[in-house]
Amino acid sequence: MMSEFKYACPVCGQHIKCDSSQAGTVMDCPTCFQKITVPQAPEGEDQKFILTGSKVVDKMPARAADTPAAAASAHRFPGMLVVALILVFMGTVAAAIYWVTIIHPRQTAGPAQGTNAVAAGAKPKSAKPVLVAPPANDSNWMLVLDTNTLPAIPEAPLAGRIHGQDFIVERAAFQNGSLTFRWGRGGNELSAAISFGPVPPEELSGKTINVTTNAEKAARVTLHWKDENGGQKAAFDAGYVLRLEFGPLAKDRLRGKIYLCLPDAEKSYLAGAFNADARKPKPKSPAKK
Repeated sequence: MMSEFKYACPVCGQHIKCDSSQAGTVMDCPTCFQKITVPQAPEGEDQKFILTGSKVVDKMPARAADTPAAAASAHRFPGMLVVALILVFMGTVAAAIYWVTIIHPRQTAGPAQGTNAVAAGAKPKSAKPVLVAPPANDSNWMLVLDTNTLPAIPEAPLAGRIHGQDFIVERAAFQNGSLTFRWGRGGNELSAAISFGPVPPEELSGKTINVTTNAEKAARVTLHWKDENGGQKAAFDAGYVLRLEFGPLAKDRLRGKIYLCLPDAEKSYLAGAFNADARKPKPKSPAKK
């Protein structure tokens, strides 16, 4: 015959009555509804102490790392991390190469002139225009100084022809009473010099000189050139046409315009504007005894 006994809920202390056949089973507390494992019935019929049941504890779910999927994920994570680090490194290297080869040269160079870089904020230097000598034809050479037929002296840089060679004057100077025009250097130099005697540039400033072919005596004109026979020279004291318009003398520079036609077979001439160096030559040092 089964005997009844009482036990207490371990959560709320509610006394629960059951028989010995229910020992070890799970019951719900009528007060707190906790699941309780019924204790073993006392051996004697007299129950001196109230037994206490034990609370049923739910099993903890298995850890994710213990499952095969979690284990596989844990094994894959280091590999994915390595791949991500490699991709980041490759991207950094590519960006550095792009900066060094493309962006940085553009920022430091800027707009380029030829092969030289222009500093940031600096204005690029404009290229000097190429000077071209006027065509060597008879319209530039006339032994007439008539205002009706004489062409206007051009404002362009002085150019012309000496002994059949066209040129543009590169250097002009007035020293020791001579106005000299030069082109080229060394053995290939062309030059034309007009000698006025011992006249300082101040006396010629602002004056105009006209020479016609019928003048008995005029300023001496000397040409120098070079051909297959070496250096050559020709001088003219008369028989040529000259119109020379001097401008003001300022800061050791004597400006002016010239039209000169010489009676040689090659029809040498000069026409255009000039800016001559009129600095006084340095005095010679006294000779040592």
